[in-house]
Amino acid sequence: MDLQAIRRDLHAHPEPAFCETRTSDVIARELSALGIETHRGLGKTGVVGVLGTGRGERAIGLRADMDALPITEANCFAHRSVFDGCMHACGHDGHTAMLLGAARLLAASRDFDGTVYLIFQPAEESSGGARVMIEDGLFERFPMDAIYGMHNWPGLPAGEFAVHNGAVMAGTDRFDICIRGVGGHAAMPHLAVDPIYAGVTLVQAIQSVVSRSLDPFDASVVSVTCFHAGDAYNVLPGQAELSGTLRSFSEDVRQKALARLGELCAGLSAAFGVEADFSARGDSYPPTINTVDETAYCLQAAAAVVGREHVRTSERPSMGAEDFSFYLQHKPGAYVWIGSDPAGSEPGSCAGLHNPAYDFNDDILPIGVAYWVELVRQVLGRGVR
Repeated sequence: MDLQAIRRDLHAHPEPAFCETRTSDVIARELSALGIETHRGLGKTGVVGVLGTGRGERAIGLRADMDALPITEANCFAHRSVFDGCMHACGHDGHTAMLLGAARLLAASRDFDGTVYLIFQPAEESSGGARVMIEDGLFERFPMDAIYGMHNWPGLPAGEFAVHNGAVMAGTDRFDICIRGVGGHAAMPHLAVDPIYAGVTLVQAIQSVVSRSLDPFDASVVSVTCFHAGDAYNVLPGQAELSGTLRSFSEDVRQKALARLGELCAGLSAAFGVEADFSARGDSYPPTINTVDETAYCLQAAAAVVGREHVRTSERPSMGAEDFSFYLQHKPGAYVWIGSDPAGSEPGSCAGLHNPAYDFNDDILPIGVAYWVELVRQVLGRGVR
């Protein structure tokens, strides 16, 4: 099993959420070749490998994500995406390869006591593949005591890990606002009710949600990311549409921010004579919060692989979101970052996640494999109770 070749093959053939058919074929083929019991179809294209040994009843899950992003790749190397408008810009190709590499070593050594579930998950990027796998019976069919995840992290040097005790990634909500006014001639604004002017004012007011409505010690971000209105130079449109995202680390902060956004829209209606309808979509991701005991296992495993001095425990959590959080609503677990910046590179010089120039650093493949294997040994090591 040549992990670099597998990783680059997956990079060249990216597949978006719930369409990871070829990727699943590659994974199932490799697991079957190792003699690992393989199940397909959870979450539509998900794959679960079952590897057990000894008499232990304990079981853990190791998760890798598989999906790509709707981005046109800017790289020109030989393994660039063959599909315009789709690329692995977040390293899920590398995550898959690392878990396959761990499967190979674990199947060969079997120096643990219990069961390891190798979870290859579709649709992490905004489609909630973790939630769908759970709804399809992941934890009923594969009962596990805890679940673990790992993500490559640009900005963190290769050969280092970041392990958080508590919050790792924020929860996210997406919201829409429709502002309806009265259209009219741009030369006669007094005869219209301008939704653009009202919308611009609202965008400015939304910045006060974090700065004036939430406790300064409660981290949160509210960003308006879309503003659509009008299609002519001399016409005031009758409607403006805004969309955005809310990031937070607790349910209390989330509810306060959503409530405040609704209040601002209600106030806008009264102040400008428009109708402003606020709605939060029902596809939110909860925050990713590591549990204490599982975090300790991850710290021990990472330290065993790269040395304790190369494991960071004080990194700030990210405002990015991660659907691994759905698993943690049902099971204890932990999610870590593995450094991916090449040795000797200047901080900030490497393309970040979701960048069209991004590529996974193949040099960290063996580090990620070693971490997974060591984690299994730490949690399910023979004689450990």
